[in-house]
Amino acid sequence: MDADVIVVGAGLAGLVAAAEIAEAGRRVVVLDQEGEANLGGQAHWSFGGLFLVDSPEQRRMGIHDSVDLALQDWMGSAGFDRPEDHWPRQWAEAYVDFAAGEKRPWLHAQGMRFFPVVGWAERGDGRASGHGNSVPRFHITWGTGPGVLEPFVRRVRQAQATGRLELRFRHRVDELVVSDGAVTGVRGAVLAPDAAERGRPTNRDVTAPFELTAQAVLVSSGGIGGNHALVRANWPERLGSPPDRMITGVPAHVDGRMMQVAQDAGGRVINPDRMWHYVEGIHNWDPVWPQHAIRILPGPSSMWFDALGNRLPPPLFPGFDTLGTLAHLRQTGHDHSWFILTHAIIGKEFALSGSEQNPDLTGKSVRDVLGRATSDMPAPVRAFLDKGEDFVQADTIGELVDKMNALTPEPLLDAAHVERQVVERDRQLENAFCKDAQVTAIRGARAYRGDKLIRTASPHRILDPKAGPLIAVRLSVLTRKTLGGLETDLTGRVLGHEGQPVHGLYAAGEAAGFGGGGMHGYRSLEGTFLGGCIFSGRTAGRALAADTA
Repeated sequence: MDADVIVVGAGLAGLVAAAEIAEAGRRVVVLDQEGEANLGGQAHWSFGGLFLVDSPEQRRMGIHDSVDLALQDWMGSAGFDRPEDHWPRQWAEAYVDFAAGEKRPWLHAQGMRFFPVVGWAERGDGRASGHGNSVPRFHITWGTGPGVLEPFVRRVRQAQATGRLELRFRHRVDELVVSDGAVTGVRGAVLAPDAAERGRPTNRDVTAPFELTAQAVLVSSGGIGGNHALVRANWPERLGSPPDRMITGVPAHVDGRMMQVAQDAGGRVINPDRMWHYVEGIHNWDPVWPQHAIRILPGPSSMWFDALGNRLPPPLFPGFDTLGTLAHLRQTGHDHSWFILTHAIIGKEFALSGSEQNPDLTGKSVRDVLGRATSDMPAPVRAFLDKGEDFVQADTIGELVDKMNALTPEPLLDAAHVERQVVERDRQLENAFCKDAQVTAIRGARAYRGDKLIRTASPHRILDPKAGPLIAVRLSVLTRKTLGGLETDLTGRVLGHEGQPVHGLYAAGEAAGFGGGGMHGYRSLEGTFLGGCIFSGRTAGRALAADTA
């Protein structure tokens, strides 16, 4: 055999698994269709957020968390309701236990550190038993996505240096070899070298075929977010019709190919209609991949309007309920929506998802992070405000709406209608109490020390000249994550249509729905994608090491 285990996909899940397998003394070959510049896959581009429960960082911020509360939030968000949710539910329970127990000390021992202020993502749908995080749990890794990858890249390189692990880039797997009912290897094509930088499209020119044999194969090749055709094909009716125009939050090579290849070998994909796409997408003014999108990580204060200028109803506020907002907006018949806010809000509340949009955190610069806290606006946000095609500024609502209408094929907004809603909202700030649910949510957010310090602007009137100028941001649907995937048991073994393991075939990461074929169910609590890759990669890697002894 060419190896004990072949790992298909050199992203985070694949690297974690490969490190565990190699360190157990097995021989590993890691294949990836992209070049070495893309080692680590999508995780490199991420903000580095990790879901932790009852962490030291939470306790220092005065947050009281528990396994019971986290599991309640997870199950309320997941909404498991299908027979095939048997394994996803078990993965969810195991992951919450991991996030509350071994996860942080294990990562900390490998050198990973966390920003001291815990973020509050996906604040929910307003029900105690429903979707959302009851407390802040979003831990930003010091070093963002590259900081998450660093321990596992280091371990893989060390195994490579000892000869136990081999990295083969530009190797595209087209078929899993099945012998006597077991997966025993892979066949595919060696692609021509390509010097493209990380994330940029590469050629698909074939130079030679290849075939490798092993005791087992792990599929850790990611999801479908870069393949709009597959996104549309799997789009569920509950979210309305798929947008005619979407922008893309992942590189083009995130194409979903290997999920079909694994199905051809007998594996079963479940929950393909469960997906996680954001509604706060903006075009990157300095793109790397086609239709490169960045997600705004908003605080709670921006007013949110649909394409026709109607304010979104409670609890569809920025940062509260991603898929609830997506479903609502798909009913409008238009592919975009709007934030209207002030200079004071954008400076305090806008963060941009991605390692490249947070050079202070990515570069681990304490001085630059402190500079962010004391400046009127982070430099990456300023760059989008000045150069981004989705941003306009004005001193009056009338002028602002004229500029907003200029960004769409037809003028859909009426200035008087928009201004009336802004004025009505502003009147709610004349007292310390009010009936506007968003204003109440803003004040509630500021009760959390972390939000008050760096994340939520002091409540003020949108039309207060001292807070201006006014800003509008055109928002689009941004494709990102596949929540369904290859069904696996709790060791990462891929299951077939009869529920029995496909011998020799394992899956981890997004290709496995981050565990079990969809451990998130219908919705994510955020910070759980990177963590799901780590947990499922570690689980499958350790099982493979034992099974190939």
